Amino acid sequence: MTKPVPSLQPIELDCADPTLALEMTRWLSHLRAERRLSPKTLEAYARDLRQCLIFLSGHWGRKVTLKGFAALEASDIRAFMAMRRADDIGGRSLMRALAGLRSFGRFLEREGKGKVGALSAIRAPKIGKSLPKPIQMAAAKRFADADERAGEDRDPWIWARDAAVMALLYGSGLRISEALGLKKRDVPRPGEGDVIIVTGKGNKTRMVPVLQNVLALIADYTAVCPHPLTPEGPIFVGARGGPLSPRIIQLTMERLRGALGLPDSATPHALRHSFATHLLSRGGDLRAIQELLGHASLSTTQIYTGIDSERLLEVYKTAHPRA
Repeated sequence: MTKPVPSLQPIELDCADPTLALEMTRWLSHLRAERRLSPKTLEAYARDLRQCLIFLSGHWGRKVTLKGFAALEASDIRAFMAMRRADDIGGRSLMRALAGLRSFGRFLEREGKGKVGALSAIRAPKIGKSLPKPIQMAAAKRFADADERAGEDRDPWIWARDAAVMALLYGSGLRISEALGLKKRDVPRPGEGDVIIVTGKGNKTRMVPVLQNVLALIADYTAVCPHPLTPEGPIFVGARGGPLSPRIIQLTMERLRGALGLPDSATPHALRHSFATHLLSRGGDLRAIQELLGHASLSTTQIYTGIDSERLLEVYKTAHPRA
């Protein structure tokens, strides 16, 4: 059984009794400390469980107790899921909600607080697989060109910074949070190294190759940045010298994709998709790409084989001689 967390204050829930609220708090603490889930995932799980408890309280006409939750029936869960779907919640969000409820149920069972058997009887909602939309190679490279921003009324060092960030997203396949989480000491100068250590989801670290021309762009930015960049501080900073917000890079890409005539799907994360797709199209090994992207499961990386298949079909339809 999981050791109780000392001096833990329960979450306040008007729809549930204090005992259940305390178990919810302990479950979230367990996920954070032992499962090392990201803050956003914890927030989503907490929100999903809270919504379920609010629904059950209204559904049953009373506060939800620990004993009552353990005695959940499949019809109760289906009613909750139907209510959420009526609110135009997508299949992925419903699947996450069910995963969170099952996680809480398993936690209660391990703690000897009852077995929520009905949760295992519910099938996960079906979701359509949507393929990520990569950016064409030439356009992806233009995002990393500071000259593309020369007409903007912004300081040249900001052009250089944005170009360096986007070159890193496309050149090394990083998530935007990973790129903006880099400290100055993490990034070698050109000619002094060719890898960086990034911290990804779940605080897992991985080694990622970085191109010398990308390092050169980062060095160009650091040379003109007006703010002090300490070894332990973030290498990419905002206009006032604080940590750079992902939203700034998103807005920069919105402006650029308009200038380049690209669709709304051309986002910072699309540069990461492009990195994987372009590697695969040039014969990259799927397992190696999995490691580079930091995917826990190969099945996540395999979505790029679908993208490449689409490209091959387009080539076939265009180039195959027809009788």
